[in-house]
Amino acid sequence: MKAENSSPKIDYDVAIVGAGPVGLATALGLRQRGIENIIVLDQTRAFRKVGQVVDLLPNGLKAVKYIDNQAYENIKETGQKFNNPPQPNPESESKKNQPSLEWTTRNVKGQKIHSFPLAYDEYFRKYGEGRVSISWYDLQTQLRMLLPSDRLKINHRCVNVVAEPELKCVRADFISNQGVEANPYAHWENKQQDDKNSTVSSSPLPQSEIISIRAKLLIAADGINSTVRQVIYKNSPYSVYRKPEYSGIAAIGSGGAYEIPEALSQEIKEQFIHNSRLVSIMNDQISKDSTIDETTRMILFSRKAGKFGYLIHAALPLELLAGKSGKELINIALEELKKANFPEMIQQLVALSSPEQILSRPYYLHRAAVSDTEQPKWNIGRVVLAGDAAHGMPPFMAQGANQGLEDAAVMATLVSEIGKQNQWDDIAAIEAAFSKYESLRRPLIELIQQATLTREPLSSEEHRQEYNRQIYARNIEEIMQTLL
Repeated sequence: MKAENSSPKIDYDVAIVGAGPVGLATALGLRQRGIENIIVLDQTRAFRKVGQVVDLLPNGLKAVKYIDNQAYENIKETGQKFNNPPQPNPESESKKNQPSLEWTTRNVKGQKIHSFPLAYDEYFRKYGEGRVSISWYDLQTQLRMLLPSDRLKINHRCVNVVAEPELKCVRADFISNQGVEANPYAHWENKQQDDKNSTVSSSPLPQSEIISIRAKLLIAADGINSTVRQVIYKNSPYSVYRKPEYSGIAAIGSGGAYEIPEALSQEIKEQFIHNSRLVSIMNDQISKDSTIDETTRMILFSRKAGKFGYLIHAALPLELLAGKSGKELINIALEELKKANFPEMIQQLVALSSPEQILSRPYYLHRAAVSDTEQPKWNIGRVVLAGDAAHGMPPFMAQGANQGLEDAAVMATLVSEIGKQNQWDDIAAIEAAFSKYESLRRPLIELIQQATLTREPLSSEEHRQEYNRQIYARNIEEIMQTLL
């Protein structure tokens, strides 16, 4: 690679690394507030239909509405279509047979522990905003389509970030034509699919040059395996926090719904599924004698009659999953279910899984609260971390994307104020703004990470209601006003 002979000029007021929902939402929020000289850069060579389903809860939707009302309307419409797909023959399905819009948790005997609604209106009535599910790709697309095409550059993988105080800016270096860097910290491994992909030959890519851009501010929204985080922490007191930490919990699941014998299907439906779309199963007796995060849980779903899929969360040593085949992962899952006293019918369901469809994933996080007396700052100089790059966490309370969108709302508010005051050259004002961002966001993230790792809000109705009030019922617009 050869370095670009770029002239020492400032290209942008704000550069954003990462074109996921957090980076794109931040860019839209800045443009809505008059900051036009921005760029979003991402390593992807094409926007593809990848990623899971994202649950946008009331706080996330409130943040999107604050950021850009048109994005909010588009996302809400797309999400409601996803949640309520048109029925081909609505007359043929009696209302009684329609699955209920709730997620139920049952113990291993099939007894109901608690449930919560999935319908938009239920959340809106309680918290002033609804809840929608949307695919990660659709969420990204709805945000991306509102951003002018010249404000987005793909095929740009960030490899270095350098402060240039003499120019009052930060320089970011990128390479292109290198493919997408593997992300071991947010990857669902399918052994057969990975082996298949590794055997596919491709044409050699053209030689890449280093491409450099300079900006007054750089916002890192490049995910839990953030290159920017690794670079800015490398030679700092926070170097130990460059990479994500294993949470201690991993997932094993079926990559697609599959058919099982009719008798077994009926038995599982009558004891666990009933009329729900999603069911969580846990041994509540074990939970009383141990921390909740050590308790094996299963998420069971049945989208079509007789077809089931599942996801098992268990506290597993990281090395236990390394290099395991689909069959070996099934055996690991069965062993965990046996230890947690799951019934024979559930063990049979897992034993019938196709090894080719088995997925596994360890969950990682960047802790907001660490044992050290000095917390790792979310910014160094003109560079600031947002979303998973700052505080990635497992998805158990469905707050990763929602908190990232709240970050975007705060960032758009504070950075636009820097622009209005023309403080691009004032490093003291910039660091004060980023400190304000962190002081507002860190306590909430600490609370949510604690809830995610212990799942304490799910232990009782009282805890759940208090958690929901703290997270969902907040007035985002009022919070933003306190920043100005």
